[in-house]
Amino acid sequence: MEAGPRDREPTAPGTPEALPGLSPDGPEEETVTPEVEVELRPQRRMRIWQLAPIVALAAMGSLMFAFPLAFGTGDGGAVVAMLGLLISCCAAGWGMTAARRVGHTWPGLPSRSSGERPDWRVIALYVTVATALVALAVWRVARLR
Repeated sequence: MEAGPRDREPTAPGTPEALPGLSPDGPEEETVTPEVEVELRPQRRMRIWQLAPIVALAAMGSLMFAFPLAFGTGDGGAVVAMLGLLISCCAAGWGMTAARRVGHTWPGLPSRSSGERPDWRVIALYVTVATALVALAVWRVARLR
């Protein structure tokens, strides 16, 4: 005769037979799912409405700076070139400000919230490169006259 439901031993809900995928040694390897880290905050990205005016001003300023230098147009060439340089520098400053607001930093410098001090050699390198670029630009515009 077959055993009915009353003839079997009851299994407690916490026993390994009641929970699939568990053995007396712990969970079986096939059933373990890897943990996934999920960022709860959305990523801070620069939006198109932030980038469009910066890119437009940078393009306009660089063209104003490049054409008088390349083609040497008349008496107003130096003035137009300096105005183009000024507009390009303003666009670069706005771009750096927008990038900093979304959390980007210059290469080699620590992030804003890290509490670390920036390395003086990296800052000296940035200042040297910027000074050289400005000096070359001013020298080139001065040669137009």
